[in-house]
Amino acid sequence: MSELTTQLPERLNNTEETGLDAVLLIPLLRLIVEGGPVTVEQFAAAAGRPVDDVRTGLAAVPDTEYDDQGRIIGQGLTLRPTPHRFTVAGEELYTWCALDTLIFPTLLERAASVESVSPTSGEPIRVTINPVAGVTSVEPATAVVSLVNPDQITSIRSSFCNQVHYFTSDEDAAGWLAEHPRAEVVPVAVAYRIGTDLTTGFLNQFQANAAVADDGHCRC
Repeated sequence: MSELTTQLPERLNNTEETGLDAVLLIPLLRLIVEGGPVTVEQFAAAAGRPVDDVRTGLAAVPDTEYDDQGRIIGQGLTLRPTPHRFTVAGEELYTWCALDTLIFPTLLERAASVESVSPTSGEPIRVTINPVAGVTSVEPATAVVSLVNPDQITSIRSSFCNQVHYFTSDEDAAGWLAEHPRAEVVPVAVAYRIGTDLTTGFLNQFQANAAVADDGHCRC
């Protein structure tokens, strides 16, 4: 595995760098996956955090999407269409990037089917993911995922997600890679393994916080 792919899970798990806090992200994803906008109050209740803490956490991720009533409609998982359609239990949602589609089933504890399109050829890529079994199908089998390791990830969608795509093959990705010399592509199975390292870090943080709460201590 390259230096880029080994560094990514550690960097993306670093709240100070990305603004993403697993203790907040996971409850938010589990609300958004139900298919409707989420109020800050609903989010705070699900996360077991004061509303002010939740607002601070949301502000740390400037790419978070809201509707015209100030309700949350996207943070990685979104109600707004993107090239990455993410269907869970018949609910059609979208994600900010290809890697999101591979990590969210584990964080959500739900199976998902994905349909994305290559940004170069426009051809479809279809993937199914089970939170226990992992990737169960990839069409075409030659599909790859692009990855980048940006200098800064302070705005995760623009600096990272917008460069993380599905392509039908190495050949399909070649022109895009020529324009993005710091990127690389890996098979879907390898991208999933990278995502597993990332989800393990997120879940460890989330579960540690839950254990503290169960002991009767304040979440902080």
